[in-house]
Amino acid sequence: MDRIFMTALTAEAIIGIYDWEREVKQRLEVDLEIWKDLRAEASRFRLVEALAGEIARIVLEEFKVVRVRVTVHKPGAIRHSRDVGVVIERGLDG
Repeated sequence: MDRIFMTALTAEAIIGIYDWEREVKQRLEVDLEIWKDLRAEASRFRLVEALAGEIARIVLEEFKVVRVRVTVHKPGAIRHSRDVGVVIERGLDG
């Protein structure tokens, strides 16, 4: 299964169980991972998903490997996030 990830998305929130915590905004960081079959997302490199899929296809065909995992990072794609990208896994079994 393929994965879309977002690393260190930052936000400020009033959160906590103690009174003093509820008086000030605190910085939070959220990591998000979404699993989805991205094969249907191909759009000739307009999406990082399509680029990762094509790299995986080339590696499988050219090097005759059994399985490949490709990670494409796109830092700065989403404001207040350290990194966003996709992880594509492909193999001879699909």
